[in-house]
Amino acid sequence: MTIKTRFAPSPTGYLHVGGARTALFSWLYARKHGGKFVLRIEDTDLERSTKESVNAILEGMTWLGLEYDEGPFYQTERFDRYQKVIQQLLDHGDAYYCCCSKETLEQLRNEQKARKEKPRYDGRCRDAKHEDSKEAVIRFRNPDVGEVVIKDLVKGDIVIANKELDDLIIARSDGSPTYNLTVVVDDMDMGITHVIRGDDHINNTPRQINILKALAAELPQYAHVPMILGDDGSRLSKRHGAISVMQYRDEGFLPEALLNYLVRLGWSHGDQEVFSVDEMIEFFDLENVNVSASTFNSEKLLWLNHYYMMHSDSAHVARHLSWHMGNLNIDPAIDGPDLVKVVEIQRERCKTLVEMAQASAFFYKEFEQYDEKAAKKSFKQGCELVLKNLFDKFSELEQWQGEQLHQIVLDVAEAMDLKLGKVAQPLRVAISGASVSPPIDVTLSLLGRKKTLARISRAINFIEKL
Repeated sequence: MTIKTRFAPSPTGYLHVGGARTALFSWLYARKHGGKFVLRIEDTDLERSTKESVNAILEGMTWLGLEYDEGPFYQTERFDRYQKVIQQLLDHGDAYYCCCSKETLEQLRNEQKARKEKPRYDGRCRDAKHEDSKEAVIRFRNPDVGEVVIKDLVKGDIVIANKELDDLIIARSDGSPTYNLTVVVDDMDMGITHVIRGDDHINNTPRQINILKALAAELPQYAHVPMILGDDGSRLSKRHGAISVMQYRDEGFLPEALLNYLVRLGWSHGDQEVFSVDEMIEFFDLENVNVSASTFNSEKLLWLNHYYMMHSDSAHVARHLSWHMGNLNIDPAIDGPDLVKVVEIQRERCKTLVEMAQASAFFYKEFEQYDEKAAKKSFKQGCELVLKNLFDKFSELEQWQGEQLHQIVLDVAEAMDLKLGKVAQPLRVAISGASVSPPIDVTLSLLGRKKTLARISRAINFIEKL
């Protein structure tokens, strides 16, 4: 049997963290077992589904590297198929027309609540032999007796008595199919063998199993993964900050850092914290998915991102950094050092790509002004003489290389009887605009002769005007 999993988001917003983790778990399970991973867009909610949301989901999947083998399939393109299945259920007596008004159903609920009963539809239209009409919905005739056993691969066996389940609506009065019907038909038609999804779907699963049984379909195996909580213990939501996958890209995270963090949200492999994608595929299983909810920890994600920035191939980091440089209106290919070299000198001190881009912008374009605190501290009266000495020595240098550049800084400090910091720090502020940069010799080397001399000259003029 070929393992087949699916990710089936609704395009009513961005790809959020919880959805991305579900997609990752499903993708890993398919990859581990040599199976197939299907992307299905559940866009039957015509009022809330948007093309922008579809694009956001596809963009998020691409950025994360979760390539799909089949799809994307769109439910709105399968309405004819759903109608055939609904008619099949009607023909076999497994579904019926219901003409109960909203007022009737509300009264029923109130009466059940008054008797302290669980509110549920009582099946009063089951044998009424209603015909199709503008008011009629179609309900699935749920079995009256017996029970549904969900052999959950995460939570173990879950048993639900059929008498606890009411006859759910599978087609609205306008003829459009509902979620529980479309999901069943899609999973059946697409040969899905394993449904891995959030445990907020547990209530839907017994109903879907009963519809599958009525259609004589083979049941998939189910695995319901626990929800993700914010660091305050409540369910992760917009108020916890960046929960859109692409927002993490915008904030400077590498995709593999987010993948690594998501795989550890509810799954473990011993005490290992850092996993390459190949290791995730090799080690992932459903047996070690936690039963309890996981808490999102932004600091841990930041730590992982810094780890990947430090240890990933420099060219890989540079490719992602280039996008953030573009956001600063910088084209690294036009004028400035090789971005790979910039990554290598900046990676230790920067935890995000946004931080790295901002800290590296001075290599490629002129800064508008000096950092106020840095200029006040380093551009003291008399330091223009230091900068003039450096300007003269740098101008005479035949080869613009780190060792010679560093030696000039040492020589000027010695000649002027100054501590090294009294020379290097004004120089750093002069060429970068700030008090922090990579080692001065490396910075000078990457910045180049022309920009270095121009910026030292600019700083001398600035100090003299003070």
